[in-house]
Amino acid sequence: MNTHLFSELGLAETLQRALAEREHTTPTPIQMKAIPEVLAGRDVVAIAQTGTGKTAAFALPILHRLASANCGVRASANRGVRARAPRALVLAPTRELAIQIAGEFRAYGTHLQLPLAVIFGGVGQGPQVNTLARGVDILVATPGRLLDLMGQRRVDLRRVEHLVLDEADRMLDMGFVRDVRRILAALPTVRQSLLFSATMPSEVARLASDFLRDPVRVAVTPQATPVERIRQSVFHVPTAGKRRLLAGILDDPALTRVLVFARTKHGANRLATQLEKGGVAADAIHGNKSQGARQRALERFRRGEVRVLVATDIAARGIDIDDISHVINYELPNVPESYVHRIGRTARAGAGGIAYSFCDEDERNSLVQIESLIRQRLTVIGNDPGPAPVRPAPVRPARGRPRRNGSGNGRRRGTPRVAKARAAQ
Repeated sequence: MNTHLFSELGLAETLQRALAEREHTTPTPIQMKAIPEVLAGRDVVAIAQTGTGKTAAFALPILHRLASANCGVRASANRGVRARAPRALVLAPTRELAIQIAGEFRAYGTHLQLPLAVIFGGVGQGPQVNTLARGVDILVATPGRLLDLMGQRRVDLRRVEHLVLDEADRMLDMGFVRDVRRILAALPTVRQSLLFSATMPSEVARLASDFLRDPVRVAVTPQATPVERIRQSVFHVPTAGKRRLLAGILDDPALTRVLVFARTKHGANRLATQLEKGGVAADAIHGNKSQGARQRALERFRRGEVRVLVATDIAARGIDIDDISHVINYELPNVPESYVHRIGRTARAGAGGIAYSFCDEDERNSLVQIESLIRQRLTVIGNDPGPAPVRPAPVRPARGRPRRNGSGNGRRRGTPRVAKARAAQ
């Protein structure tokens, strides 16, 4: 495709005006590939990392189609169904991402009369229920809160014409596969379905096969490959030396806006407090913080009032802030794919970025897995201890009936992961 301007994509004049007001003239590769397919009514599987412009890739054509449908008479088949029940549903894994998606829909649809609601957990449901009761065309939701409101008959999904599963791989990583399938089963069978994911593991592929009709696949980056513009380095440092190393790195004024990753909520809180005591403006964001506290921390970080934001993986997935100069992995993730998502917070909107990782002795196997995934060695700064020691493979239990969790309810171990992920929404 040789399209290089939004004006060549056939979008409505109202959308073109909104794009011009935001000084958006040239679509990104994922937008160039996906928008024409969505406008044509095709189901789409899109492989694109956060920061590639994927939200506009589905928001713009959905807004175009909804606005075009508003010009005609609504189908008589929908008579008896409450007017202004959602016609477009976007599912997102975290509340931060849901809020950001809703913001993009509002910005692009500023000249359209298309009411929108965004619903997520962690806050009282009253205002969200009231918004739904007034009627909306577009609903952006996290799975847990949406299922809760569906169970209370507070939301009507019988008129959904357009479905988007955004960051599907993270949604399933967080244990929402059953929730997502329950929601999809409640939707009309005749609809347009779009699935956006940074990677395409087998579970996401099965979901696409089950719920999408003859989808066209578009991709703009190799699967699970980090942004090439990011300079990636690693420090081999004992656990006890990490805090001193971080403080020394932050002495460099070139680190203007820094996102630091910790593995646990407690660790994120502790590290942010230690940085503050050392004179570095810092805040923490994680699933145990209230929605208001998380939004305030993000806004302070966005405005530059806080130089360092310490985050856990789940909380950080929805962070979409330009000009993050550095990402620092204070602790390496247990899942190598999470490394790709972490460092993708920098080098956005065509800019470059730098990612530092701290690796202690117990994390060296994690480093090996990360380097195997991204197919490159991280540049070692300081001493290189050499190859990681080979550790024996863990002994797996014999196959058979699933273990009980001790409560006698027969659920598999690990089921609480879904409850924890819901709380993080």
